[in-house]
Amino acid sequence: MKPLRAAATSIALILLVALVLRVGFAWNYANHNPRQALSVIPFMFECGNIATSIANGSGFSSPFRVDTGPTAWMAPVYPLLLSSVFRIFGTYTFASYVVAVGLNILFTSLACVPIFFAGKRVAGIAVGAGAAWLWAVFPNAIQMPAESMWDACLAAFLIAVILWATLELAGSRSLRDWSVYGLLWGITLMTTPTLASLLPLLLGWMVWRAYKSENRAPERAHATAWSLAARPLLALVVAALCCVPWTIRNYKVFHHFIPLRSTLGLQLAMGNNPDAKEYWLGEGHPIHDARERDRYVQLGEIAYMQEKQHAAVDYIFTHPRREGFLIYMRFISLWAGGATHPVRDFILVHSFYFRYVLLFNIIVAIGALAGIIALIWKRNPYAFPLAVFPLVFPWAYYLTLSLPRYRLPIDPIVMLLSAFAIASLLRARPATTLQT
Repeated sequence: MKPLRAAATSIALILLVALVLRVGFAWNYANHNPRQALSVIPFMFECGNIATSIANGSGFSSPFRVDTGPTAWMAPVYPLLLSSVFRIFGTYTFASYVVAVGLNILFTSLACVPIFFAGKRVAGIAVGAGAAWLWAVFPNAIQMPAESMWDACLAAFLIAVILWATLELAGSRSLRDWSVYGLLWGITLMTTPTLASLLPLLLGWMVWRAYKSENRAPERAHATAWSLAARPLLALVVAALCCVPWTIRNYKVFHHFIPLRSTLGLQLAMGNNPDAKEYWLGEGHPIHDARERDRYVQLGEIAYMQEKQHAAVDYIFTHPRREGFLIYMRFISLWAGGATHPVRDFILVHSFYFRYVLLFNIIVAIGALAGIIALIWKRNPYAFPLAVFPLVFPWAYYLTLSLPRYRLPIDPIVMLLSAFAIASLLRARPATTLQT
């Protein structure tokens, strides 16, 4: 039993399995698709187009395969990384596809490490190993590195590291540690700005936990509170400073304050309009719709986004019942791996793999909810920082659009919560038997 337990809790073995599964899927995917298609099609969306523009010397611009000028369509880290791949291995080449997929595989595989140690800190090595194993075999994290040239894989790794660092750093007094934590957040915000909603919540929890752990005299309470708040404030300042150069660039280019990205208006409009469907298939997006692209060019990026935002907000407030339905369908889609009618789709789609992916997504979604309840029930001190990821982060997509890759950044935490729920259930069973 001891060798089996040692193998089951070996992070090296978990990493190896994660790598083998991801490389195996990518190899099979590449062998079932023409190399010419793989050299071009995965890079023909906004991220790849911006990276191509950077690699060609035209700067951070042109997200629609035509020259439309500078853009703040997305944060700069991943397009810059992808442009470096293009510069070394060529634009629209199979070699660039292989390297980009390799980086995505590396990011999603390495996420096993922080989620393992975060789980170990929350509830012991069994939960840590369980969370890492679930992430290693999670089908979304296996197939997306080969299929999606977006920032989701890198963001999943970064947010797993942030969770681990948050749990470890809560009691630290080191200014260096807090500065590095702020730098980590700065890189993350420059990769996936949507995660900004979690920063104040996690910093607030860290202040509260550090304050609760202090056992000082009442007369020193004011000094203690200030000293505890000063370190998270330092992390916040460092994170903000990481974003300043990008914000300054955006102001110089567009003459508007755009701290991270510009696309909120369009995201809202595509998901909230009279023609909005239960599942978005690209309707109304300038990359697919020539009329929308012409309008974008005519108005310019900022005015176009403002026009879209005004129309979307007006629709939301004048059609509350319809809006409630759309939010509900996006909620279902996000947690069912993209299926808006999971029961119907499970019955009608005659694909074992599709059913496997659908069931896996639904089970871990239920597991995450059960994990949150179990953490609260057991009064686990880490309930809040774990719960905010699935409870707060997805609202950006409930209100706009829901695609499977949007959830991937928080899926390592979803796996951890599911592992905690499973462990809680298994530990409760013997006690129930004895009582019976």
